[in-house]
Parts: sequence; structure tokens; C-alpha cells
Amino acid sequence: MDPVEVARRADHSIAVLWKFYAKILRGQEHRANQLIDDALGVSEESTTTE
Repeated sequence: MDPVEVARRADHSIAVLWKFYAKILRGQEHRANQLIDDALGVSEESTTTE
């Protein structure tokens, strides 16, 4: 969903949205990336850099 719309519906500014929800948003990004990696068969060891 568009962050501007989320902020509007929550009656917050974009700055407040990012400040207070950044941890949640980062967690969702990590989860989405994990689902993609799982679907592609990418292991955690192959995603780390040496």
C-alpha cells in the first residue's frame, strides 16, 4: 500500500509514519525477502558475503 495513503488514513504525517513504523516495515521487508529466497531455493549461506 502507498505510504502516503497509510499516513493519511492513520491521520499521521509521512515523517511520523516512517519514524514510528520503520521497525515494522523493515521486518516485513526481511520477511518478504526470505519468502523470495525460499521460493528460489537460495540458502542463507549463499547470501552472505565473504
